[in-house]
Amino acid sequence: MTRYTVSHWGIYEIEGQQLAPLTSDPDPSPIGLHQIDPALDRARIRRPAIRRSWLEHGPGACPELRGKEPFVEVSWAKAIELLSSELKRVRTSYGNEAIFGGSYGWASAGRFHHAQSQVHRFLNSIGGYVRHTGSYSLGAAHVILPHVICDVNTLHSIHTTWDVMAEHTELFVTFGGVPAKNAQSSPGGAGHHRVGPGLRAMAEAGVRFLNIGPCDDNIDPVCRAEWLRCRPNSDTALMLALAWQLVRDDAHDRDFLDRCTTGFERFLSYLTGTSDGIPKTPEWAERITGVPAERIVALCREMQTSRTMLNIAWSLQRAQYGEQPFWMLITLAAMLGQVGLPGGGFAMGYGPMNTNGSSHRKLPGPTLSQGRNPVEAYIPCARISDMLLNPGKTFIHDGMERRYPDIRLVYWAGGNPYHHHQDLNRLNEAWQKPETIVIQDPYWTASAKRADIALPVSVATEREDIGYSSQEGFVVAMRKMRAPLGEARSDYAIFSDLAYAMGTEDEFTEGRSEQEWLEHMYGEMRSQWLKQGVDVPEFSNFWRDGLIDLSATACSRIMLEKYRGDPTSHPLPTPSGLLEIFSETIAGFGLPDCPGHPVWLEPDECLGRASDKELHLLTDQPANKLHSQMDPGRFSSKAKSRGRVILAMSPEDARQHGLNDGEVVELWNERGRCLAVLSVTDHIMNGVVRMPTGAWYDPDESGRDRHGNPNILTRDVGTSGLSQGCTAQSCLVRVRRAEDDLIEPNPFDPPEFSDLSDDEPHYFGADDRHGNIPDSAAQTRDS
Repeated sequence: MTRYTVSHWGIYEIEGQQLAPLTSDPDPSPIGLHQIDPALDRARIRRPAIRRSWLEHGPGACPELRGKEPFVEVSWAKAIELLSSELKRVRTSYGNEAIFGGSYGWASAGRFHHAQSQVHRFLNSIGGYVRHTGSYSLGAAHVILPHVICDVNTLHSIHTTWDVMAEHTELFVTFGGVPAKNAQSSPGGAGHHRVGPGLRAMAEAGVRFLNIGPCDDNIDPVCRAEWLRCRPNSDTALMLALAWQLVRDDAHDRDFLDRCTTGFERFLSYLTGTSDGIPKTPEWAERITGVPAERIVALCREMQTSRTMLNIAWSLQRAQYGEQPFWMLITLAAMLGQVGLPGGGFAMGYGPMNTNGSSHRKLPGPTLSQGRNPVEAYIPCARISDMLLNPGKTFIHDGMERRYPDIRLVYWAGGNPYHHHQDLNRLNEAWQKPETIVIQDPYWTASAKRADIALPVSVATEREDIGYSSQEGFVVAMRKMRAPLGEARSDYAIFSDLAYAMGTEDEFTEGRSEQEWLEHMYGEMRSQWLKQGVDVPEFSNFWRDGLIDLSATACSRIMLEKYRGDPTSHPLPTPSGLLEIFSETIAGFGLPDCPGHPVWLEPDECLGRASDKELHLLTDQPANKLHSQMDPGRFSSKAKSRGRVILAMSPEDARQHGLNDGEVVELWNERGRCLAVLSVTDHIMNGVVRMPTGAWYDPDESGRDRHGNPNILTRDVGTSGLSQGCTAQSCLVRVRRAEDDLIEPNPFDPPEFSDLSDDEPHYFGADDRHGNIPDSAAQTRDS
């Protein structure tokens, strides 16, 4: 009987101690084959470890030494004792609103051993925690889209399927490409990889592709896409000009706009310049975007006369005013009037993730309940530094005034904020504010090295679980391949012991073992599916067979087809029930950086504001890993040169900067500096450089990152007062040859350890924790 495991990159068959792609996958990702690479083990946390100053002097001691001093390895009993006592101290002294429960959803493809669910369930069992909302990937979209059309998850689940586009689409216009490297993954594990085959089928059917943006290598070459060079962050201006030309040609679909949208006339006043004196003409857009006005006019007419699908990459809303391109794309599609027609309309988007365009039904998967969180305080996902640096300060999110809580303890399980957060030097400052930082992770990431308490967690191949991602078409019995490394334990085992120490074991475990939880969660899922007409085997048969294929439930789909046919009978979940080109709700917020309809707002850092020799830095998803996962592995290293990340630059920019292919270069701005190896390429436009994210942060003594982590350079400001999303793609840098002695990156070695033993008499013991923090530590915390 074949045994299986699941990673974000797909389903893999277990062959002894090796992995092979799922036999039926037409385009498997190679990344998941390397999740058992022995090179990864060198970066594993093997025993519970406590930062020495924290252990000796208590919470808040010497926070400036986080990441700079040795750890002391302790027994699990000691770690649980210290941590449970610290949680009790913080709750007693400051309340649960002083605990931030950090996590990110990519920690595991398994539905039970899902770090985010586990840490939130535990923290809720002891009275709650401060949470985050949204994501770094879609921070702006999560907030703007419910006001305009529907929530992000619903929209992704109803995208037009690839087979419909192959049959009906004539022109596929994509802002930001269709990056298949991003589509290698899904949060609960990809099933059959569909982006590559989908694009190839469309190309074979004669679909014409137009790729708009600063790069042309973010779409499969089989598409033979025309590349329309467009400056980063200027897409909204281009879309506005296309919309202006539609009106000029009297080609906008008045019937669709009248029946299915609200607020077009208000937007039209802005588009034509009646309200602000600036008509959004192709000539106006040319000055902003660099796209010739005559090409904008021609493209508009091609879109009018073709069955056109408009696609947008998620990266476009990870910029200052990132709400605008998504809102404007929907508006442009509505004006074309093809929303709800086979092969026409819009998408958000094909490429960022494997699921979009799936023909599978959206069925609820096996879920571990996180319980109820009585703490109301939260932050937008990308505002962690703001929260830690500004306790008590107010901020605006989705039209509401909120207040940052005063966080004393950060508990992070699953995720690496030193990968996904912006302006790492600012994060370094913020990271010194809490009295205690707990990182629960398999690896000594930069975040774990800057923890006070680091707890070792097992990885997916060391546990048994259920793999499932909605609309990926499979349920998988994930089988254990090997014993956990060192003293690593599952998140559930760790939290079970902590819950026992905190007196909440019954609430957290409900008396179930890990295997009993798997059976319980599967049973709940099976009951829900039966009500929807989907019958799957009982748990014992599923666990024996290992795989459930849901292909029989799949069907073609046209996004918003029923809504187009009868918007009254099939209303959208917006205040008006219609697609909102003008939003009375957003207008009522009175936000200068996000008014009531789509607008062009120039970011603070873009080519339109660049000084001499400044370049626009783009940071994209790496091809050989997911975010920073598996960066210590050999497969990730193949995408680097001399141990450093690759920086792409055009030949003309390389000539103007006096740089050569293969050189080590330094990127810098007022926020920080990092090193990379230059690759001169024709696939990127002049004025723009690009480097992938995910390199583990490895600063030298001067603070310069040696490895190529671009977030040492990116801005830590919100998209707008509406969503406060991530703005990593609005970033200007300078580049020069690195002339000084270059120390090789060394991000994967464990930290230094002290040789103290568990019974040292000067250990900071649990009995000492219920009093006040030592004066020196309190002064450090409050300064």
